[in-house]
Amino acid sequence: MTMPFYVAPEQFMKDKADFARKNIARGRPLVATVYTGGVLICSENPSRSLHKVSEIYDRIAFAGVGKYNEFDQLRVSGVQHADLKGYQFSREDVDARSLANLYARYMGNVFTHEMKPLEVEILVAEVGPQPGEDQLFHILYDGTVVDEDRFTALGGESDAISSRMAKAFRPEWDLSAALVASVEALGGQERRMGAHELEVAVLERSNGRRAFRRVLEAEVEVLLAGPEASGAPDGATGGPGGAATDETAAGDGTAEA
Repeated sequence: MTMPFYVAPEQFMKDKADFARKNIARGRPLVATVYTGGVLICSENPSRSLHKVSEIYDRIAFAGVGKYNEFDQLRVSGVQHADLKGYQFSREDVDARSLANLYARYMGNVFTHEMKPLEVEILVAEVGPQPGEDQLFHILYDGTVVDEDRFTALGGESDAISSRMAKAFRPEWDLSAALVASVEALGGQERRMGAHELEVAVLERSNGRRAFRRVLEAEVEVLLAGPEASGAPDGATGGPGGAATDETAAGDGTAEA
């Protein structure tokens, strides 16, 4: 009679956590930060075919790193949940906190009960009516929710990126300064990323109900150059937004993002 293979629960959970962390770290990183006009989300993403940052609802954005097909399924589920809740009750009842809790429950259940955990980390961001009321919820692969009040980093080398952002962060910075600091935090001292390598989106307080806006590559170039190059005063956000760059994916939609 053969003896059944046994793995201690502690070791099994540790192995799943190590598996998820290793694969998430392979993805291109992402930074989100508050600024005077709202919330900025910036990711390394040279592709023009797939988005890592998307709109969920009126003043709420979603971003993900890791395995593209997994976090895109989470995005779609969030959109469907938000639309249904807003239709059944009120648009004001849809908020980032409840969406983050919903994602946390699902991702925690997968991590605990399934053989393979989700290889993703996600961000749910909401712009508030006033500065200081913006919300950033970073949800880890095991369902842990981290409530950030200034900035957060997801994906590869997130600790180093967070450290660089902490040194650069200023509470009253404008969009241009926030974007420059975010790009420098993503690239570090060794690398300077251009606009064609980035996907940038904002939740702008001044945009009204539909706060989400993608930032065009041309506008990203102007913002990275600073107000001197654009001829605009500090705090200007440039022209109207449009499509942003996107990440690469394998033919089966399972690329690391």
